[in-house]
Amino acid sequence: MEKFPIINLEKLNGTERAAIMDKIKDACENWGFFELVNHGIPHEVMDRVEKLTKGHYKKCMEQRFKELVASKGLEAVQAEVTDLDWESTFFLRHLPLSNISQVPDLDDQYREVMRDFAKRLEKLAEELLDLLCENLGLEKGYLKKVFFGTKGPNFGTKVSNYPPCPKPDLIKGLRAHTDAGGIILLFQDDKVSGLQLLKDGQWIDVPPMRHSIVVNLGDQLEVITNGKYKSVMHRVIAQTDGTRMSLASFYNPGNDAVIYPAPVLLEKEAEEGKTVYPRFVFDDYMKLYAGLKFQAKEPRFEAMIKAMESDVKSDPVVTA
Repeated sequence: MEKFPIINLEKLNGTERAAIMDKIKDACENWGFFELVNHGIPHEVMDRVEKLTKGHYKKCMEQRFKELVASKGLEAVQAEVTDLDWESTFFLRHLPLSNISQVPDLDDQYREVMRDFAKRLEKLAEELLDLLCENLGLEKGYLKKVFFGTKGPNFGTKVSNYPPCPKPDLIKGLRAHTDAGGIILLFQDDKVSGLQLLKDGQWIDVPPMRHSIVVNLGDQLEVITNGKYKSVMHRVIAQTDGTRMSLASFYNPGNDAVIYPAPVLLEKEAEEGKTVYPRFVFDDYMKLYAGLKFQAKEPRFEAMIKAMESDVKSDPVVTA
């Protein structure tokens, strides 16, 4: 079986740069996921984030989750639950405007640590986008520019805890889906596993590693690369022992960013007669995704193509 791709970013600065770039390219084309080590975020920063995140869950969220489980009778379910996930979450927005000071129940130290962590992740996400540009033959900064729109990218962190689950065969930690956005950076628990991706019809574990950052590609990068890079279905399997921590940071296009396949990549595709992905405003895609998150991505792309075609029909060219 193929090994899950683990990328040592430190080696980009040495003689192994070409081999590391090839490894990133292969991961983007064939996995939609890879795991970074030596990514430049200090281990002590990550240790502080982990300690405060787990402390906050214990203090502010664990009891609430237990009450929710009891109110819905989830511990006694006999059939598969398909309409909710076994997770306790809250969301921090960083860009274009931060909401960290408004989120209730966070102490000042946690707010400050998360602000610092977010800045480091933002820098790493933009570095990764430029590495993708290099591999795709796009000019440096192309992806960041496309994501910018008029007000800059959307960037936020979903902070999740997956508590022990008595019926993991009947309730998923998080149901299978692809991510709607751009590039996702995940800091996950290194002791409690659960994240899996779908590759060649099989669910494969994403290995928990201390101080690593897991990267996956969202639907927007699949569109911009016209399918050369793929967003991949993934899920979280709830565990019977241990609470799994997950901080997924989404570096997404701005709401008014217009997303479309990069023209440079289309020249080759047109010659080969390949399907061209749709052109749309990111916010329109997100409105569609909200109701269809846990379904296949292809109908979402098809719906955007139909919307694009109907816009063309309803806006005929007027000639003098």
